[in-house]
Amino acid sequence: MAQGRKYILTINSGSSSIKFALYDAVNPKERFLSGKIERIGLTKPLFKATKTDRFFTADHADYADKNLHNPRNLRNPRSISFVIRLAKTHQQASGFLLDWLQDQIGFDAVVGVGHRVVHGGPKFTQPQRITRPLLAELRRLSPYDPEHLPSGIQVMELCHQRQPKLVQVACFDTAFHRHMPRVAKLLPLPRRLDKKGVQRFGFHGLSYAYLLEALKRAAGAKVARGKIVMAHLGNGASLAAVHHGRSMDTSMGFTPAAGLPMSTRSGDLDPGLVWYLARTEGMNAKQFHEMVHHQSGLLGVSGISPDMRDLEARQRKDVRAAEAVALFCYQTRKWIGAFAAALGGLDTLVFAGGIGENSPEVRQRICEGLEFLGVRVDRMKNKASAPVISRSGSRVAVRVIRTDEELMIAKAVAEVLRRGNSQ
Repeated sequence: MAQGRKYILTINSGSSSIKFALYDAVNPKERFLSGKIERIGLTKPLFKATKTDRFFTADHADYADKNLHNPRNLRNPRSISFVIRLAKTHQQASGFLLDWLQDQIGFDAVVGVGHRVVHGGPKFTQPQRITRPLLAELRRLSPYDPEHLPSGIQVMELCHQRQPKLVQVACFDTAFHRHMPRVAKLLPLPRRLDKKGVQRFGFHGLSYAYLLEALKRAAGAKVARGKIVMAHLGNGASLAAVHHGRSMDTSMGFTPAAGLPMSTRSGDLDPGLVWYLARTEGMNAKQFHEMVHHQSGLLGVSGISPDMRDLEARQRKDVRAAEAVALFCYQTRKWIGAFAAALGGLDTLVFAGGIGENSPEVRQRICEGLEFLGVRVDRMKNKASAPVISRSGSRVAVRVIRTDEELMIAKAVAEVLRRGNSQ
């Protein structure tokens, strides 16, 4: 660790995971460390970390013996992977993470922490320094997104308890979509609910902001201002229609449960199901919520796994896996067609996220049938996950871009710190 160097820590708290990364505070593009804790609240939560230079100082084996079991990959000096003994809650997992980071770097070197906040409601459209009033407002917003906000708030509070003088910044996933046209935000419900803030918010905004910047670097400002559909396809999956650098529409809605079928989330459903299942199965609101968020999507249709990799491997032997993959590709293709209509055409299609970046088969199957829009995929380029996978001369450029939400968080924290120092 360089003498006197200062760092920004980013924390991306999901419903069952925490991703983290460490960046140079002066040049946030320089990343030193990244990792994640997965399967929080499930069996055998997994901790992984990868460094980008000679960074780790603790004795990994001793640390594993004291705090973990089943250490893996310890012989690789650039990567470690452990199974955590206890991480049944986000609070336990984040406590472990902060202890580990203290051992590795010491928080005296960290000048700011940035948190991805999934839902900012109608009020928060820019990164904000975390204060007691902001935390109170986030608690008030928790019913908007009970899957993410409460656990994210826990992590913020724990950081404050451990390091009360450390600057913390909230970066809102909904902010990217703040300029959507009124007609795209409006939900067909009684106007009294609209006045209470019930509208389409959209999510994955940090990812979309990064993809737009990356597209501008790769293809130029003119392309980045064109008619673009971005597909962030991962455990959570959504699409965004973008024109002139602004979000025009997006598939997720008031909550991240809307739109595409996802790993365990249903995506769009007939609202009449609520009353039907209440009458026929005695299902209450909490049970319906649990089903829609944790028992549906790829897991629900396949009955096997929420992981696309598992389903692709089994689809030729198990019709349930095959149907889950087919449904995901079909629904994504439908949304691309709908957004091309909303944009009045299509210039660029971008794939990102764990599935979008890593599954050539899913990309190919989504694009099949979109030839009428000018989408033509080169099979060899797609198989290699090349940056551009469309055929030469195709009317629509199809790109694969590896997204980086953590970098967007780090840049936001650096800007908040800069503004604070200049005041």
